[in-house]
Amino acid sequence: MKDGLRRSLLVLSPWLALVAVWYAVRLSGLVNPALVPAPHAVAARFADLLWNQGLLTDVAVSTRRVFVGVAVGIALAVPVGFLIGWFRTARHFADPVVNFFRALPPIALIPLVIVYFGVDEPAKIVILIYASFFSGVIVMMEGVAQTNPLFVRVARTLGATPTEVFGRVIVPLTVPHILTALRVALGVSWATLVASELVAAQRGLGSMIQNASTYFLLDVIYVGIICIGVVALLMDLALRRLSARFLAWQERAGS
Repeated sequence: MKDGLRRSLLVLSPWLALVAVWYAVRLSGLVNPALVPAPHAVAARFADLLWNQGLLTDVAVSTRRVFVGVAVGIALAVPVGFLIGWFRTARHFADPVVNFFRALPPIALIPLVIVYFGVDEPAKIVILIYASFFSGVIVMMEGVAQTNPLFVRVARTLGATPTEVFGRVIVPLTVPHILTALRVALGVSWATLVASELVAAQRGLGSMIQNASTYFLLDVIYVGIICIGVVALLMDLALRRLSARFLAWQERAGS
């Protein structure tokens, strides 16, 4: 019981400290209070948006866009990153190109995306796929390149066929990198969400933030930012649980 209470306090303490700092900044006079809505005012606006203005719809729309963008981006990034990381010649050939496109901010591509894909839903998904793909390729490429080839040589020495080497050695060794690529792509996609929803979006958290900025509704902007952070955190926690479940064999192997 005491351990559970201590753990709960440990989890809640940074959030309570953050709210305290928020109030302190507002009351300190260092910043115009009109520019820093109070936490209770943001909570009241959250309730109003939730019950009266379809906040759940915005959350669902943005979450669906991120989910689709990450799913497609990682599905493409895993085999590409694996091939580039596993074959040295491919890595030397593709590494500069991958890093070139990874460095391009997705928001800079919006005009081209509009030209090629219009302003409907596919344009927003394409931006998120782009962000997920290149972040995922980098993680996979670096992870696979650092895989110890000793495991493969041992498997071959023990008489494993190429199919068995791939299925029983290489795939398990790349699972951690796939899950890491997924987490990184998820974070990058949520960071890119507002940019993707600049493309004539009617619903979504990014669209809500953009519309609120037009009318200087700071409390709505805060609500949108907090919602993005909370949903991204929940998805990341789910991926951590998934990683712990799939990678339990590594802990047993290392013990």
